[in-house]
Formats: sequence, C-alpha cells, structure tokens
Amino acid sequence: MAPTSDILVRHFRQILIWPLQLMPMSHLPGELKAMGRQWEILQCAASEGSPWQPRATEFDASPEQFEERHYREFITFLPYVQRFLYGEQVSMAGDIASYGRSPLHVFRRSDIQQVLMVFKDGATHHFKVAHIDLYFFYDVDVVILAFEIMGNDLPLRRVQDALFRFGRAYPAQWDGPREAANCLRKVAWLDADGEVLAESDYEERQAYLSHMGQYRAPRMAEHWAYLLNPLVPHHSGLEGEVRYRQIEYHRMPLMAYIAVDDPFALRDEDFYALGTVGKPSEDQILPLTPKLLADFEADCCFDRFWAPEQRHRSASTRMMCSGHAFIMVGQHGNEFYSNPYTGVLGQFRHQHFLLVLIAHFHKSALLLFSDRMAAALSALNLKDPLSIRHFKREIRLLLESFLRFNQRYWFREVSHQIVSSQLFGMMNRHLDTVRQHEEVRESVQSMNQYLENDDLRRQADTVVRLTVVTIFGLLGTTITGFLGMNLFDLAAESGWMKLLYFAAVSLPTAGLIFYTVARSKSLSEFLDAMSDERVSNKQAFVALRNVWRKKKAQPPV
Repeated sequence: MAPTSDILVRHFRQILIWPLQLMPMSHLPGELKAMGRQWEILQCAASEGSPWQPRATEFDASPEQFEERHYREFITFLPYVQRFLYGEQVSMAGDIASYGRSPLHVFRRSDIQQVLMVFKDGATHHFKVAHIDLYFFYDVDVVILAFEIMGNDLPLRRVQDALFRFGRAYPAQWDGPREAANCLRKVAWLDADGEVLAESDYEERQAYLSHMGQYRAPRMAEHWAYLLNPLVPHHSGLEGEVRYRQIEYHRMPLMAYIAVDDPFALRDEDFYALGTVGKPSEDQILPLTPKLLADFEADCCFDRFWAPEQRHRSASTRMMCSGHAFIMVGQHGNEFYSNPYTGVLGQFRHQHFLLVLIAHFHKSALLLFSDRMAAALSALNLKDPLSIRHFKREIRLLLESFLRFNQRYWFREVSHQIVSSQLFGMMNRHLDTVRQHEEVRESVQSMNQYLENDDLRRQADTVVRLTVVTIFGLLGTTITGFLGMNLFDLAAESGWMKLLYFAAVSLPTAGLIFYTVARSKSLSEFLDAMSDERVSNKQAFVALRNVWRKKKAQPPV
C-alpha cells in the first residue's frame, strides 16, 4: 500500500459552512427585533457598491434555461422542503394558499478569486474560489457563510492539512509569541489580478488577548472580519447595522470532495484522519486501536458505494459524516464520481450541500433559541415590575418565533431517496438536533405555561379583591336602598348646595372604596375565617385585627 505522502489528490473541493448569530436590530420596534430581516439592509448596501450582491438562482431564470441537473436537485427533496428552498409560483388562478417566495435570501461576493495558504512547513498553495455566499433566513436571526475552494494535484497530506487548519475563525492557543497553534501560518484573499485584499493576523497574540479581556468574547481573525464586511462583530467597537457573533465552536463545519487515482490505496488511518478532520501525523502513523477504527466505521462511514474487497470502480466511493464534517473520497477517472453534472461531484455541490446546510441551520437556530431564553432569564429581576414585563414580552416573542420556525423550517425528513435520507439522518444523529429540538420546545412551552399560570393567578387575585369590595359595598347599598334615598329633603336647595352635598358624600365613599381595595387581601382572609366553621371567634377576631396590622413588604411577582 502506497504511503500517504505519495498519494495525489487529483481534484479537491472544500466547502466551509459557518453559522453565525445575528443580533436583533435595535432601531426596530420590539416585535420586529425578533425577526430575521437583516438581509434587507444588505440589499440596500448592494445598490451602494457593497461586494455582497443578491444572488439570482437558477430557478429564477427563464424556463428555457432550466437544465436537467436543476431538475435532479429539485426532485431530491420532499415537497415541503422544495417550498422552503425554492419557493412556489402562484398559479394562474391566483391561489391564495400558495407558499410564495422562498424564505432564503442569498448574497454572493465575487471580488475574491483565490485563497493563498502558507502552511506550517513554509509551503505555499493557491486555491481557486468557486463561490462565497451568505444565506439569510427570514424570521430567524441566523446567517450561514458558504465558502467553496478547489485545487488539483495536491498531496493527500497537504489536503488533510488544509482541512484541519483553514476553517478557523480565530486561534485557540499559541505555540510561541507569534505562532498560532493549529492555524495556517498565513491566509490571504486575492483578487483576479493576484493582489492581496486581506490577510490573516493569527500571529497578533496580544491583540486577541486584549480583545478577550475587554469584551469577554473572542476576536475574529482579520481576514474573516474583512470577508463578512459590512457585517461587523457584535463584540467590537466597529459601527454597523448588522452585527454578528459566534454561535458554535471556532472551527467551522466543512464538506470535502477528494478524488484520487486509486481510493483503495488509502489506509484505514487515512480515512479516520479525513473523516474526523484530525491533524496530520508527522510520522504518518496514528495510534489507532482496532476498536476505535471499528467504532468510526460504524458511526461515521456511509459505505453504500464502498467495497474495497471487490476492487471495482462502482464500489470505490466512500462517504464519511460526523457532526463537524462531511467527507467523500472516490476515484478520479470514474464518471459516476467525477461528473460535475450527473455524478457524485454534482450531487456534492448541490444536493449534499443543501442537506448539510439544512442540518447546520437547524442546530444553529435551536442554539439561538436557547441563547435567547438564557438571556431573558438572566435579565429578569423579580423586584422590578418593568423587568417582569420585558421578560413576559420576550418569552411570548420567543414562543411565536419558535412556532413559526417549526412550521416553516423544521424537518425530520427531507427526502425519500435512500442516499439523501440516510445521510441527513446521520447528520441529525451526530448534531443531536432532534434532542435539542425537544429540549427547546419543552423549555419554551414551560415558560409560556408559567406565564399563563401567572396571568390566571393575577386574574383570580383581582376577582377576590373585587368580591371583597362588593361584599362590603353591599352594606351601604342595602342601607340606602332600605331608606329609599329620602333621608334628606334636598330638592329645594340651590345647585351649589347640592353639589356640595354630592362632594361631601362622594369623596368619603370613594376613599372608603379605595381603602377597601387596599385592604382587600387581608379582608378576604378575614372573610375566609368567618366562613370557616372550624375557626373559633378568637381566631376570627385575630384575622380582623390583622387587617390593620402592617405587613412586611414582599417583592412584586
């Protein structure tokens, strides 16, 4: 079996899928703050020269330009997923039940044409940029960056190194004062002429440490911050209407397509390093036990098209799926694997990409809901009525947003095609989205139930107070009714005298009513004691005396 260093990757593609949390726009009213509408700001910026421009999809083109690969992509998904991804045209009859346009809003920048990578050993490689897109989701404050690069005729160890080091938002640590661990030595964005547009600053150790000390949040590397502009990091002094922050781990989820002349030449250790996106071993030997390899194959390998014992090109494609990565390895000369339209390469860039995008969007949205609930609870002050009102409004907005997310975006199944269905199931299992969804749903419902119970308690308390006032007001009503309101003959008095009598009666009566309301809770306890046959006269008298006894103030609830 050939050493890993001798294996050439004839064609390599890597797609970074980086979910980010968008911060609510402060200039909008309270209800609209919870809605993902940041794409509208980017749309306005596009007309002012922003590098991010709205991307028209193939499905927006004229019907004559529709190709078979678009058709194959469309029918891969179930109808409700099709409506989410592509929208739905209104029928000639003006069907009011039409789904309408897709809730996806995609922006693309085309000024970055190449990526320059300088590796730890000093080697330099240029990768061509296939596309850089931003995916916004209506009504959800999540944006996903999709960054696809490609290269040809690269050593397998160099491909492993690129997978391991490229997609890092910031360094996790440093091996020296200016040597970031596990990151590339340098990353640069190049334009069509080869000019540098932005480059990484992983070596600026003190800048990252100072930023963490000031904001209690990591600092985004310079080249990634440049790429996302006009979006700006939330924890920074930069000005911008659309602000974002990290929602997952600093290593970006990724997809990779690897085409080699002989996939059967790869060792089990090579597949393990690729599937787990691990650090390439210096001596090309990984300390892997048979049990570890067996668990990896059982949990992460999709071997429907992989049978190395047959040594046939129809069984030379292996797919590996984990929560962090989706990797496929196959034979370069095999039409089934390498065809960019009808082969696995075309499916990788379209159907499989959308599967991974949906799975990571689900996870990011659920993390967003959990974060919003935690933020609402941390801001709650039971001694502050205004804080309580804000908490109730935020929880109700979260409940509404979560219900809309369930109906518009949450899918347990996306396809009935065997490969797509099983791959999506593997992604969900590794990302644990089903369990997270249940936890978020139960938490939102529990908080909403608490608010409903609190409203019912307040209503019941109000009814009790009004009942007490009615009971004590019944005494005056009975007396005045019995006397027939003829106790005084005021018909002959002047208007001013009548008004004076009216005020003399109304003001004490109103004061008595307000005083009764103020003491209604204690009076209700007295009435309960009077109506309970098990309570002695002495205990009832104590309850009456407690009406005027000052109680220790309790915090409002």
